[in-house]
Amino acid sequence: MCGIIGFTGSIPVQDILLNGLERLEYRGYDSAGIAFFKDNRPHISVRKTAGKVKDLRAICDDDNASCCGIGHTRWATHGGVTNANAHPHKVGKTTLIHNGIIENYHELVESYQLQKDLKSETDTEVACALINKLYQGDPIAVLRQVSSLLKGSFAFCIMFADQPGKIYALRNVSPMVATLTDKEGAFIASDLTAFIDYSKRYFIVPEYHILTLTPDSISMEDLKGNPVEAEYQEVNWDITAAQKEGYPHYMIKEIHEQPQALVRTIEPRINPDNLPDFSADGIPDSFFENCSDITVVACGTALYAGMAGKNMIQNVLGIPVSVAIASEFRYERPVINENSMVIVTSQSGETIDTLEALRLARQYTHKTLAIVNVKGSSIARESDQVLYTHAGPEIAVASTKAYSVQVASFYLLAAKIGLVQGKMTKKEAQNFLATLKEMPGRIETVLSHEKRIQDLTDRFTNVPNAFYIGRGLDYRVAMEAALKLKEISYIHAEAYAAGELKHGTISLIDDGVPVIALATQHKVYSKVISNIRETKARGAYVILISEDKKITDPTICDVHFSIPKVDDIFSVFESIVICQLIGYYTSVNKGINPDQPRNLAKSVTVE
Repeated sequence: MCGIIGFTGSIPVQDILLNGLERLEYRGYDSAGIAFFKDNRPHISVRKTAGKVKDLRAICDDDNASCCGIGHTRWATHGGVTNANAHPHKVGKTTLIHNGIIENYHELVESYQLQKDLKSETDTEVACALINKLYQGDPIAVLRQVSSLLKGSFAFCIMFADQPGKIYALRNVSPMVATLTDKEGAFIASDLTAFIDYSKRYFIVPEYHILTLTPDSISMEDLKGNPVEAEYQEVNWDITAAQKEGYPHYMIKEIHEQPQALVRTIEPRINPDNLPDFSADGIPDSFFENCSDITVVACGTALYAGMAGKNMIQNVLGIPVSVAIASEFRYERPVINENSMVIVTSQSGETIDTLEALRLARQYTHKTLAIVNVKGSSIARESDQVLYTHAGPEIAVASTKAYSVQVASFYLLAAKIGLVQGKMTKKEAQNFLATLKEMPGRIETVLSHEKRIQDLTDRFTNVPNAFYIGRGLDYRVAMEAALKLKEISYIHAEAYAAGELKHGTISLIDDGVPVIALATQHKVYSKVISNIRETKARGAYVILISEDKKITDPTICDVHFSIPKVDDIFSVFESIVICQLIGYYTSVNKGINPDQPRNLAKSVTVE
């Protein structure tokens, strides 16, 4: 969740750290800081403050020739948002930054009598004080010792005052990547966007390996002292993909990127015969054989993508599918066996609860498949198979294009499973995928009506509550739509199965309360219209999203958005884009930055 960057090299470090932290702002944070070897001597200076990176810039040196340093954006977990709680933390010769949570910090304070060294409320400072207390001049030795004492998750970047020009790193669970460039020096970060200005090559820092960064080298060893070679990867996008490119916010840019993201996800997995093909992903057909049931495990938006996938797969293939919240799944006894397929879904591939749920699932089955966006991420590396979504970087906290490509991935999997298991004929699979390939163009059509959606959201500016309703797949879309509105506009929004309204929920409907109704499913269309009338009769302001029909009856809705006629199971792609735009423009109208909603982080890497 926090942002980490470190650099040691031949050029001044201050702007590298500050610019890198700005690239990491999308992750969500409430304070920021840097530390560096002052004038490249054995003395470490710290600058940190509650607030944004621009506030940190204001307290940094006008002229700083230091070439080695570390930087951090903090998302508060232990302790409030204060200058003292901001990272880096410095105790004696040790200065460090940290992403994660040290679970046994209280026991460490008591056992090692660290109270007198602590000035903050953070678990991170406890780790810093512990390292400093045990440090005897050998950084590798103390990190090896401390790694066995800490419980929890951590990604540390550490500088020792008597080791000028060097940065040390150690991680467990919380992600870090690193690279050595030909000219500038060595970088380490929580996310490669922090240093992509300098290199598209990177490697994932393995868990429980100790890194030593110098201006011209990166060495790595395991806890037994065995040297380990870095396995470099290369991203297939450049820095412009992580910039706004003229859009006012990343979120609206990423909403508009959905057609191309879908093309990159779908088309490489459909062969010239218009059949599903995962050979480039290295997933054999045998993986889909003898699959008795499917469990989808995810969090947040990825969870709602899984719910859409569940509805579609059960209706098309008749295979039992369950969807589990990762943070619940990992603490329950999974009802899965060796013939169960477990699909874990995460944009970043580092979501801690999803990663731990995957590890639990692998104790029961070797049919685990990850749907992730980040190559080489922890979830990708630990799954039996992986399907990359190729959406490119998603910077806004509120996920949009990641949702669409995750849903598309479930549709691709459905076609492959159906074909392999004989639940779809060749012709049926071809028709199914032909319709899926139409979705990017259909989303382009929806986006062409953006101005009308923008105008509609003026009405939402001061409402305290809103409701989304639908049946079947529409209800699953409504869940994600409500999440989008609440997380970026701070309007209390809930999704309900339309048929459940009369079982209590309709008591919440009052004059002017917005109800966004999705009615794209032919089989239950008339039922949803009846449910809508019930809310309209109680004063609701109803926005209806349905197929291309003219609705003039004022007892049904106040506003109607039509989408072109399509098979029920494919309407999700168009209707969710309308809902994303409603969320985005409501946030903007309220003067909220939709890219960085309060209290939220892009990648949740702590429990």
